[in-house]
Amino acid sequence: MSRIARRFEALRAAGRKALIPYVTAGDPNPDNTVPLMHAMVSAGADIIELGVPFSDPMADGPVIQQACERALRHHVSLRQVIGMVKTFREKDAETPVVLMGYLNPVEIMGYEAFADAAASAGVDGLLTVDLPPEESHDLVQVLRAHDIDPIFLLAPTSHEARIKRICDAASGFVYYVSLKGVTGAATLDVDAVAEKLAAIRAHTDLPLGVGFGIRDADSAARVSRVADAVVVGSALVNRIAEHEHDPEAGRRAVSELLAEMRKAMDG
Repeated sequence: MSRIARRFEALRAAGRKALIPYVTAGDPNPDNTVPLMHAMVSAGADIIELGVPFSDPMADGPVIQQACERALRHHVSLRQVIGMVKTFREKDAETPVVLMGYLNPVEIMGYEAFADAAASAGVDGLLTVDLPPEESHDLVQVLRAHDIDPIFLLAPTSHEARIKRICDAASGFVYYVSLKGVTGAATLDVDAVAEKLAAIRAHTDLPLGVGFGIRDADSAARVSRVADAVVVGSALVNRIAEHEHDPEAGRRAVSELLAEMRKAMDG
């Protein structure tokens, strides 16, 4: 059983939902990432999504685009991000870590080389936002051979046949994008999310995470009532940006928001 599966099993047994923060690796500088990961766990994070900086993050809004730009000023590469996970594992062997990003850096590194290095470092999952399931077979096979969960996005516009195809390819959890548009969008209709999740659950027993549009404790709590996991990104990355020149203050701001979300979700 993977670290991700074990974490969801433990949460179900405790009657709790997963809180999954996203941050961009290397933002605002590479030295900040591992301490930030530990701070998020202390604040209540159950799984960490670590963004791999990319020069053309087409699925992301301005907040995460700018985070990628800040990280790329330091030339943060996929290999460095894997190294950050390895360093994180020196003190935390339990919290699952999912790398989230775009296919190009993985293709350049090579599927086998990537999976071998990622598994050795303690990476638990990979979400490549621009890889459709129809073209994912080769990468999925390599990831599974290294016990790395391939994680896929489902959109509000996904039809039933596509939902089934994605659920068949995925493991770990399925990430439902609650809104049409890019990360950081504002409007969140929890009733519509609940309706779509019911349709997805007809095709899979995997946990369902919901992201996009979750920005505060109230929205996190409302989504946690219908989903198995709450994914929050832009709201955290905004706080990092506000404290670009004081990363320690940024870590405190991120931790405070996560702690508020954790309390509201558990309440």
